[in-house]
Amino acid sequence: MASALDPVALLKAAGIFLAFIAFLFVGALVFPGKNELGVALPDGTRQKYKLNGFSSFLIVTALTALGCYTALFSLASLHHLFWPLLVVVNLFAFSFTLYLVLTGRRKLGGRPGVGGFISDSFYGVEINPNLFGVDLKMFSYRPSLIGLGLLNVSFAFAQYEAHGLITTRMWLFQIFYFIYLTNYFQFEYGMLYTWDIIAEKFGWMLVWGDYALVPFFYSVPGWFLIDNLDPMPSWEPPVLCALFALGFWIFRGTNEQKHRYKVNPQTHIWGKPAQAVGGRLLVSGFWGIGRKLNYTGELCIYFSWTLTTGFHSIVPYLLPLWLFCLFTHRAWRDDQRCRAKYGPLWVEYCAHAKFKMFPFIY
Repeated sequence: MASALDPVALLKAAGIFLAFIAFLFVGALVFPGKNELGVALPDGTRQKYKLNGFSSFLIVTALTALGCYTALFSLASLHHLFWPLLVVVNLFAFSFTLYLVLTGRRKLGGRPGVGGFISDSFYGVEINPNLFGVDLKMFSYRPSLIGLGLLNVSFAFAQYEAHGLITTRMWLFQIFYFIYLTNYFQFEYGMLYTWDIIAEKFGWMLVWGDYALVPFFYSVPGWFLIDNLDPMPSWEPPVLCALFALGFWIFRGTNEQKHRYKVNPQTHIWGKPAQAVGGRLLVSGFWGIGRKLNYTGELCIYFSWTLTTGFHSIVPYLLPLWLFCLFTHRAWRDDQRCRAKYGPLWVEYCAHAKFKMFPFIY
């Protein structure tokens, strides 16, 4: 049972959250990791990043496992403090946004951004604000996704506390998410080439998305697994595993292929030299089939672990359904932007990659 929003629970949640953020921030400075330069920014500079998200993820995982094994704490406490934590995180997101606006404006000599205070707060002032050499936008993916992982595992602990067992449904949910998060941090270098890092300013939109939306909304299916003790038919686990594996292969494959081509246009994809239209638009591998198959793969992943909840409620499906709408609209929007940017080259590219997300459908 989740805690009420009383002062004691809120103070406890605040202590846990701030300790978590502080630990990860210190880890960003001291944990081992490879240094890499990001892509050239609009002013021509290239920011240096210490890519130690994977070591941070492994260290948090190991310390959490040790703490639970020695009964120092139970992750079920995160489930019990879910609502107080959500309140604390929202307060942090607004406070952090204010800090980003004030420090960003100070670097501009006190001048407001393009749209005044509201716009500066929502969209941000700086592209790459940093503190003690840590890029705060890149850093924020760590508490976001590691926090999501911890919240997810808390549901398994809550199920064991309540029923004395962990169901197959819960095991699949945990395994799928663990593989997904582990691979994200293994592929952290790929984030340096994403639109968010390259071009988006860091304001409330991204701050709230990282600290509140992702951990607390993306973990919603876990709530519906705690008391779901219905046995799964024998065919269902292998089907869900196949759906997850298919989605993972497409999602990671598309992103990895694009990253390899950007780093080295002479790379090989699927055993052949990479081909690109006009030397700019990759048409090898997945990118010769569809323009946004990375979205398709990610949707398969999200549906695979949401389907573990069964069909007792529509609520767990709000996330993949929302992502479906978001991705299809984004694919259309990206198509319009690229058509304007590349002109005839984009038309030629579309003749190779005929589909946006779903072959023969969209």
